[in-house]
Amino acid sequence: MNYIRRVEPYVPGEQPNFPDMIKLNTNENPYPPSPRVTQALERCTLESLRLYPDPTSHKLNKAIADRYGLEENQVFTGVGSDDVIAMCFLTFFNSRKPLLFPDITYAFYPVWAEMLRIPYELVPLNEDFEIVKEDYFRENGGIIFPNPNAPTGALLPLEAIEEILQKNPDSIVMVDEAYIDFGGASAVPLIEKYDNLLVVQTFSKSRALAGMRIGYAMGNAELIKALHDVKYSFNSYTMNRQVIEAGAAAVEDEEYFQSIVQKIIATRERAKKEFAALGFKFQDSMSNFLFVTHPECEAKELFEALKEKHIFVRYLKGARTNNYLRITIGTDEEMDALFAFLREYLKK
Repeated sequence: MNYIRRVEPYVPGEQPNFPDMIKLNTNENPYPPSPRVTQALERCTLESLRLYPDPTSHKLNKAIADRYGLEENQVFTGVGSDDVIAMCFLTFFNSRKPLLFPDITYAFYPVWAEMLRIPYELVPLNEDFEIVKEDYFRENGGIIFPNPNAPTGALLPLEAIEEILQKNPDSIVMVDEAYIDFGGASAVPLIEKYDNLLVVQTFSKSRALAGMRIGYAMGNAELIKALHDVKYSFNSYTMNRQVIEAGAAAVEDEEYFQSIVQKIIATRERAKKEFAALGFKFQDSMSNFLFVTHPECEAKELFEALKEKHIFVRYLKGARTNNYLRITIGTDEEMDALFAFLREYLKK
């Protein structure tokens, strides 16, 4: 039927449900959220749920602003970073010039662009799967890229991001920092210097709240107001009471946040050594995953063999990625089980 909008949808990671599974396919945090989250949820009584939540998400937005040294009017929250980024696409990318983003990146970007009829161009990563900043020094209708990039884990230095901003004063530049807490320098300090910068982060990875669906954008107050104006044109009440309370509590527990992030980083660095010893090749990831390939082992076959043992990793089809697996960093025990399987499978 001609009136149906047709798009190629994003395919989310598999969500298996086996009691003995090792789930390393969707970049979730292997540790529970802050204990303060439980306390916050207990404050949300049944009686309170008959009332609408605060449409401004004041408590959550203020906690985020305080944590990053911003004003509350520089923060926008939504139902996961997917919701936030989609709202940014709708609000800011309305030019006839093409939106630019990498050819190997978060697979939702082209879906949103197609759905919203936004012209776009895929900018190829180099042979080492790195973003080349000079490729973004040209006319465009906006720029978005993850940092560290997904699924490669490669980090773009802050100096390179600043150069991209300097070369594109008339374009919105969005830096998707879903994984920044695992080893990179955030672009948030550049917000005060560049009014065309939006930094997007999420509670799904480093803050261990993927099930709560909290994302946020930080930027110039004028840009944030534009986001709120568009949001309020659709739905004022996107964040429910429990989410607002839980999110604020998680942000305020900085000590716990740092402790689980450091655990994941330590396990990741150990995993790099283990993968290298087994002959795998990979980028020096600054994320909570590794993007690996093996010269003597087809990724699709290894993916299926792992799946049979209820060890779930991500296989990403693509002309340049079809022999790679993206493997989330789990607990030390989960990674030990993975490496035990790989040693047997590869006979190392």
